[in-house]
Amino acid sequence: MTDAVTLSRDGAVATITFNRPDQFNAINPALARGLVEAAIDVDQDESVRCVVLTGAGRMFCAGGDIGLMQSAGTRAGQVLSELAGTLHMATSRLARMNKPLLCAVNGPAAGAGLGLAIMGDIVIAGASANFTPGYPGIGLTPDGGATWLLPRLIGLRRTQEMLLTNERIDAEEAAKIGLVTRTVADESLTEEAMTTARKLAAAATGAIGTVRAQLLASYGAGLEAQLEVEARGIASAAAGPDGQEGVAAFLQKRRPEFTGRR
Repeated sequence: MTDAVTLSRDGAVATITFNRPDQFNAINPALARGLVEAAIDVDQDESVRCVVLTGAGRMFCAGGDIGLMQSAGTRAGQVLSELAGTLHMATSRLARMNKPLLCAVNGPAAGAGLGLAIMGDIVIAGASANFTPGYPGIGLTPDGGATWLLPRLIGLRRTQEMLLTNERIDAEEAAKIGLVTRTVADESLTEEAMTTARKLAAAATGAIGTVRAQLLASYGAGLEAQLEVEARGIASAAAGPDGQEGVAAFLQKRRPEFTGRR
């Protein structure tokens, strides 16, 4: 792990933190590589059952490092291609891992930071958070998954307005339109995020992983194809240890003890 990204553990919950607070957690090669390493680590570690993504300091993530782009000069295209490609490796890994992702948005998120902030299964934003594309202001186009996530979360019309006019959305409005799950006071963000993360970690995370995969595939699938995916998913879950435990606990009127295995 690079110093630009830290990875910590609290039981079955792993927290990935962008750690360039003096640069507003702007994404440079070190941060992008560190995020890939952290994503692979939590994906492969079976003892991790929920992942929290957050930022150090007063900003979640400012997006790509503008100073890096400026210093690249005529090589800006090559530099950004490598930077975005590396970042997208991490984004894809976090989106497809077999465990839930919770984003704790501790402050403003812009550019690629916007895509990272809204990609969680649960997104909890502090009251000081806001969400800005940033790209129109510097003549660039989105990365970090924004053009895939935004239409699915807030609809095409609102996405068009947001991305084309560089609209900034505050935390309260973000919760109203479904950009985030909910908004809490800044001082309550860490506690709220960890409480929710522990609940997710105690759940049947194997089944959650299947649901995540189904939702990712759903927009590109026809109804009958998606029904077949669901039928296979629930059959597999029912035959697995967590499914067996869940049914037994329900019938015995007790709290289930899930292991996270499918």
